[in-house]
Amino acid sequence: MPQPGRVRPGFFRTSPVRSGPRRVPGPAVVLVVVTVALTAIAATAGRSAEPRAGTGSLAGQFLVATPEMQDPRFARTVIYMVRHDASGAQGLVVNRPLGEIPLALLLEQTGIESRGVEATVRLHAGGPVDVLRIFVLHTAEFMSAGTLPVKDGIALTFQPDILNAIAQGKGPRRVLFAVGYSGWAPGQLEAEMKTGAWARASADEALIFDGDHDTKWDRAMARRKIDL
Repeated sequence: MPQPGRVRPGFFRTSPVRSGPRRVPGPAVVLVVVTVALTAIAATAGRSAEPRAGTGSLAGQFLVATPEMQDPRFARTVIYMVRHDASGAQGLVVNRPLGEIPLALLLEQTGIESRGVEATVRLHAGGPVDVLRIFVLHTAEFMSAGTLPVKDGIALTFQPDILNAIAQGKGPRRVLFAVGYSGWAPGQLEAEMKTGAWARASADEALIFDGDHDTKWDRAMARRKIDL
């Protein structure tokens, strides 16, 4: 299977993926780089355009790895697609949790007051591209300058102000913190789908943020749509 390629400038950082499997960092490693990650995300968000879910777009749907998937990095993955157009495609894996870390540590890393914050956040492996960056997928009642609406009440935020909002109880109802993302060059995803490596399925808030990760792939596959 071809390696994920470059993505549109201004949405995610444009950077090629190295060949071969890549190790996703654990929570301890992420803490070391989270300041750089969130700062870089905040910088790119201001230049970003709203994702477009045009005709034939998978934005706002699930991309589900089928048993024919040959790349071990994507075996049994469920990916929520945040962009799919002529420039390529991007999404976040939603069924590979890494572990939990204190929200206070994330706040401290970004220079935000953390006193009295006791909540924890669960990190997920969002994909093999830019694994030193954090992306926050969430319900769209929270919006900021760095928020990109996707579809049907789901949005993506890059700026660290969402951490402060969550700490104050003013954040979105449901969130998913992803380390890295999954990306395809123009036409690459379409070619992979023709080989039978991926199926598309309807997505909704319940399944995106559901904590039962062990069954999420089976439930997403049960929703798959057959393209004739």
